[in-house]
Amino acid sequence: MRLRKIKNAGLQLAKHPELVIPNPEIHRGKWKKLFNNNNPIHLELGMGKGQFIIKMATLNPDINFIGIERFDSVILQAMKKALEVKLPNLRLIHFDGARLLDIFEEHEIEKIYLNFSDPWPKSRHAKRRLTYPAFLEIYRKVLVEGGEIEFKTDNVHLFEYSIISFNNNDFIFEDFSVDLHARDEEIVTTEYEDRFLARNQPIYFVKVKLKGVK
Repeated sequence: MRLRKIKNAGLQLAKHPELVIPNPEIHRGKWKKLFNNNNPIHLELGMGKGQFIIKMATLNPDINFIGIERFDSVILQAMKKALEVKLPNLRLIHFDGARLLDIFEEHEIEKIYLNFSDPWPKSRHAKRRLTYPAFLEIYRKVLVEGGEIEFKTDNVHLFEYSIISFNNNDFIFEDFSVDLHARDEEIVTTEYEDRFLARNQPIYFVKVKLKGVK
């Protein structure tokens, strides 16, 4: 899908430093201080337009949520939605997820959400997949002991790849589905997810837990 570039997106983001955190590196190891509480921190990596993380923050006021998105035109749309609800437990970061260790200390995050990440289908691009072993090692470092990752995708090939990657890198499987929305339960969705559901496409899901912290 072609990304629509929004003119002056960066300037618009800079107008709301209370929500879209500038210079996130200075908060490394001090995110709970920024939120002014000791609540657990959940992170969505590649949050897109923000529907999922805003809903999660609304439903879970005792959890702090941080959404990371590297495209300024996309995070701008999330920012506009978040400004309408003004949630004290939500912050956004315009940042490249490959550099998580620059902004989080080890064991600072309780849960990571990977929702509909780019599948990067060509083998030569495998290193860019957010479930590639090098990324999993980063997650292992920033997650607390027993921390979790929840992964959703519409792409069966990325799902199969990710299952193997989690298994080969010492994660424990806690939950698994090849048709998540067949379950009789309320599920918080992303914008992409709603589109796939409208086409009756299955959503693949897995939740894993750290086996141990290195």
